[in-house]
Amino acid sequence: MKRYSEVVLNGHPDKFCDLISDRFIREVYKSDKEGYAQIEVSVWSDQIFLTGGIATRHKLPFSSSEIIVSVGEEIGYSAENHIDVRKYKIHDHICRINEDPRKWTNFVNDQSIVIGYAGYDAKTKFLPPEHFLCWYFREHLIHAIENGILKKQGPDGKILVVMNEDNSGWQVNTILITMQQTEKKSFIDFTDEVHLVIQKAYLTLQNIDQRWVTEWKDIKVMINPNGPLLNGGSDGDNGQTGRKLAMDYYGPRIPIGGGAMYGKDLSHIDRIGAINTRNFALEMVMNGAKESMVKVCYAPGINEPLSIDIMSDKRPSLNAEEFFNFTGMKRRLDIEYLNYKLDNIAGFYNINTIIL
Repeated sequence: MKRYSEVVLNGHPDKFCDLISDRFIREVYKSDKEGYAQIEVSVWSDQIFLTGGIATRHKLPFSSSEIIVSVGEEIGYSAENHIDVRKYKIHDHICRINEDPRKWTNFVNDQSIVIGYAGYDAKTKFLPPEHFLCWYFREHLIHAIENGILKKQGPDGKILVVMNEDNSGWQVNTILITMQQTEKKSFIDFTDEVHLVIQKAYLTLQNIDQRWVTEWKDIKVMINPNGPLLNGGSDGDNGQTGRKLAMDYYGPRIPIGGGAMYGKDLSHIDRIGAINTRNFALEMVMNGAKESMVKVCYAPGINEPLSIDIMSDKRPSLNAEEFFNFTGMKRRLDIEYLNYKLDNIAGFYNINTIIL
């Protein structure tokens, strides 16, 4: 069967907005471990707009500008790039409240449908192979931008993969990459270097997992088919928190439920529910199920789920009613804070899987 998926790099304006909104949430939790934050970010040209709300017991020790500059410099929006993050004009409309945040976090505060999926095996991080492959290439490109032959290139870009899946293995048909480059860089040299990064990554993957059967020479590789991309980021497109849902979940093959995660408080039912349905599905697959999909529905103010639907060829070893009770999920999330020390709460895969 034909499979396809797509992801973007961190310099894409939508993902830039995602990372800013989650950095706010991370810093809120550092300041108040029971804090609450819902942050929306949008960007266009040299303008950034912030909305939403934050509740903490005391005034926060950071400014919006510090958050934005920190994220921008980490992903490569520097004075040497087409976009200098320090030149953005920031329109901050976040409502900041200094009071006990638990009035927003200790119960299901919205209605939601959450879906978790796991399948295949650890070599694909229990993701559909086409989506894993996109993420795998994404991480190799980001690494090359930060420390390798693509240093100072990007940071905006997109990756699309088309492949077939059947009993003979996984055949990659097309890899399409559209990626920003600097004006000083020769277009030919740039595309050669991107090609080299992707080729090396694919050949390494083939050595790890023999299900990737296509020879590199038989894959159609397209890099910037429209020519050089110079004005990336918010100079080339507008951005908004929560617009890369299929990327942040499982790709276009698997349904994703109702809500985004970036920019939402970790206790928000869309986010805590998505994390726990993924973990429940992972538990089933690691215990022998071929694949598992878990769908759970919630109502505002009710900590017990309205509905639980588990699709798998194995029975779960966990009690689903207890596992998906909001109080239990919140208790486990407190443990997550300690385990990850708030260093990796930005996004779905940072919590649940490590791609490389």
